[in-house]
Amino acid sequence: MQAFSSHDIFQTLYQQIMLLELKPGSTLRENALCEQFGVSRTPVRSVLQELRIAGLIEVTPYKSTRVTQLDFDTISQQICLRNAVESAVMTDFAAACTPEQLAQLKTRNDALRRLAAQPHPDPRMFYELDSRLHESWFLATGKDQLWQLIQTSQNSYSRFRMLDLVAVGNFGDIVAEHDVLLDAIARNDTAAIRAQCSRHLYGGVTRLGEELSTKYADYFVSGTHWPDHAKEMQP
Repeated sequence: MQAFSSHDIFQTLYQQIMLLELKPGSTLRENALCEQFGVSRTPVRSVLQELRIAGLIEVTPYKSTRVTQLDFDTISQQICLRNAVESAVMTDFAAACTPEQLAQLKTRNDALRRLAAQPHPDPRMFYELDSRLHESWFLATGKDQLWQLIQTSQNSYSRFRMLDLVAVGNFGDIVAEHDVLLDAIARNDTAAIRAQCSRHLYGGVTRLGEELSTKYADYFVSGTHWPDHAKEMQP
């Protein structure tokens, strides 16, 4: 059996958690991980410590190690933060957007459209292509560090986005939201950009709806306060 490096183990578990292959609340066992990766306890414990620092697992000494459940309050605050930042970046981008840049954005959204039209779209690939589209206006306005900061500080929202893709699978809605957003950018319509950015980033809450508090309630920390309506989440 191939022995994995600590980096390999971390990346594997990180991706499994972020893609919900390891569901929120599921248990991780050191012995099983050692056997899975062909390593001793030392590298496994080091990796678990890294995942704990990243907020992706919680360790109860001598009892259990579990993938952290999602915190809806944290997610709502992360969406609020991202909405404020990204809508501002997009308005800056729209003011200086060239026809070539707009064409590139449409090409990227068309790639998402083709993927969405497949009988069984790959959520992971869709997520990655979607992220590249959103990254575009950050890079074009010289705010690449801001994009990286968002990515590293929004693990909860990132898992929530994956839940939206895996549970609802309405990829076409996301592509259509991009169409409206790109049209607003093309017209340099600041009000429309801000309004559509908000609708888009809160879209997962709308699509999941009541299933958040019913079908997927065990994905979230107990005592979660759920909004009565998705509109309650939007500013």
